Amino acid sequence: MFERFESRRFTLDDGVVIHGRRGGAGPALLLLHGHPQSHVMWHRVADELALHFDVVALDLRGYGDSSRPPSDDAHAAYSKRTMARDAVEVMRQLGHERFMLCAHDRGARVAHRLALDHPQVVQRLMLLDIAPTLAMYEQTSERFARAYWHWFFLIQPPPLPERMIDADPASYVTSVMGRRHAGLGVFDPRALAQYQRCVSLPGSAHAICEDYRASAGIDLDHDRADRAAGRKLALPLKVLWGRHGTVGQCFDVLQLWRDAAIEVSGRALDCGHYIAEERPAALLVEMLDFLEDKA
Repeated sequence: MFERFESRRFTLDDGVVIHGRRGGAGPALLLLHGHPQSHVMWHRVADELALHFDVVALDLRGYGDSSRPPSDDAHAAYSKRTMARDAVEVMRQLGHERFMLCAHDRGARVAHRLALDHPQVVQRLMLLDIAPTLAMYEQTSERFARAYWHWFFLIQPPPLPERMIDADPASYVTSVMGRRHAGLGVFDPRALAQYQRCVSLPGSAHAICEDYRASAGIDLDHDRADRAAGRKLALPLKVLWGRHGTVGQCFDVLQLWRDAAIEVSGRALDCGHYIAEERPAALLVEMLDFLEDKA
């Protein structure tokens, strides 16, 4: 995996260390991962992308081999605004003042905030299997709550969810990922082992909970402020979702993004939530069509 990449560590102004990989040459492309994963989720598409782009795949703070900084009652250290700032700073350290961005799940929520807060740096944006966070909370149904039980488990006050995850981190990973449409068989055992290793690292459970607590609190405050001000994404946006996934079955994904952005395209793919690992060839076609020669 990642044969065309080198491992990198970036120390940010606040002392947080962000881990990732960089490979290839061409226009800059940033990849951000979801929960409970790491940058390794891109392993089936990364080497091909590196033939076309200067690819940077990062571990979000709190995930993978990045730092797990302390937080506070406002969960600001894990707000999507803070996590977006991490990514912008890393890209600037690499000399990229502008770049394209493709992100999945939690990383896509960071990417949404990044494109709103730093519109001058993102040229094109692709988001995988999410609808806008505020819309999803406002339109939560019983079906969604049952399928996305972890959204409501992880935001409970500490230390209950942390203790339950720390009791068996590997099983937490397989419980979350194995209950989705494709089951566990779709994942490369090497990738799954990396996800389990990273969730087992000290502080991971608390960092994951803080990410979700932020999404149910301070992130919604930021989203409501944007909505009140009439701010929308103004860059080209492409959204993809899994036809068999919960997001596509519970929400009108394309319409919700059209409510949040000016220029939107997208469609469902024949898969579940983990698009980059379930349908890598189809994802590559979509990415190259949307991103290549468009920088």
